[in-house]
Amino acid sequence: MRPLREWPLQARRRIRGVFTDIDDTLTRDGEIEPPALDALASLQAAGVTVIAVTGRPLGWSEPFARRWPVAAIVPENGAMAVLPDGSRRYVQPQGERARNAERLREVAARILREVPGATLARDSAGRETDIAIDHSEFSHLPPQAIEQVVALMRSEGMQATVSSIHVNGWFGDHDKWRGACWVARELLGADLAAEVDRWAYVGDSTNDQLMFRHFPHSIGVANIARFLAQLEHRPRYVTEGERGAGFAEVARALLEAR
Repeated sequence: MRPLREWPLQARRRIRGVFTDIDDTLTRDGEIEPPALDALASLQAAGVTVIAVTGRPLGWSEPFARRWPVAAIVPENGAMAVLPDGSRRYVQPQGERARNAERLREVAARILREVPGATLARDSAGRETDIAIDHSEFSHLPPQAIEQVVALMRSEGMQATVSSIHVNGWFGDHDKWRGACWVARELLGADLAAEVDRWAYVGDSTNDQLMFRHFPHSIGVANIARFLAQLEHRPRYVTEGERGAGFAEVARALLEAR
């Protein structure tokens, strides 16, 4: 990883938009930090599209999609998009989501039975397409229990990923990268894979690895340091500040280049 100040000016000038994680990238303890909110507003005013992609649920994301200056929030690891007007778009058709819902309940019950200390995330009531096990937000799971949850989810045919606070599992081939490509096409008519060098991604943890791998302009906020030993794919650049302060550094770097 290189310091953000080494991000070339010419590369920054070509950036048309930013995809960003939310928890511990824009927020601290679940609340957006003022520098991050100001940075979102500044980017929007400058015509830079910002789309948040998160493991958080639909119900949690809806009010923020209305209040924050973003083009959309893509919750539940790429399963759907929530727009500022409150409308929703889904990757999976309704019938498939309904069939998966019962399977999700069964897997969640198995995890709670078999993994000592496992609890559902408190935001679970707002989830439609995945389940989340809390490991660091309101309760603590040791590394071996987190690994057990991931293994159990995958044994049930689910995708599983670990964020800074939750273990998320879902049925389907969507993920943060596919969700980003889908929403870019749906909202902007853009082929993200073909023009990924015109976009940046900002994140903070292990569930951002897929995005770090795909985006040549990938940035980790400084608190990513706690996960470095677990990262196979690291961001290209890292900020000096943590969380919202780090995101604000990214915004300044882009605005200074315009």
